[in-house]
Amino acid sequence: MNTPKDLKYASTDEWLLIEGNVATLGVSDYAQNQLSDVVFFEATVAVDDVLEKNAIIATIESVKAAADVKLPVSGKVIAINEALADTPELINSDPYGAAWMLKVELSDPREAETLMNADAYAAFCETRSH
Repeated sequence: MNTPKDLKYASTDEWLLIEGNVATLGVSDYAQNQLSDVVFFEATVAVDDVLEKNAIIATIESVKAAADVKLPVSGKVIAINEALADTPELINSDPYGAAWMLKVELSDPREAETLMNADAYAAFCETRSH
């Protein structure tokens, strides 16, 4: 399982790259692996939406299951990766790169401090795979 050290992770399997007061979000390698072949992605929010922590921001469907993607911090949507609607398979092939889903301007950067680091997230995933 790939768990980049420079990211923060939520227990709902989203990752965040925090740069100043902007967070880029996607789903983890663990999540895409559990979903299997992703066939559909739809963002359920729009640029300039102001969202509360844990708001549902997207839906992913795979050949096995459907899943909601949640925003683990509060903030204002400043960008959506529109390419994912046409190429949802990027979520499987490049979950930490081309498959970023959303960028938000953080309302409260301290919220990100409650998220897991890579080591804690990897240990958390281990507990679920038994």
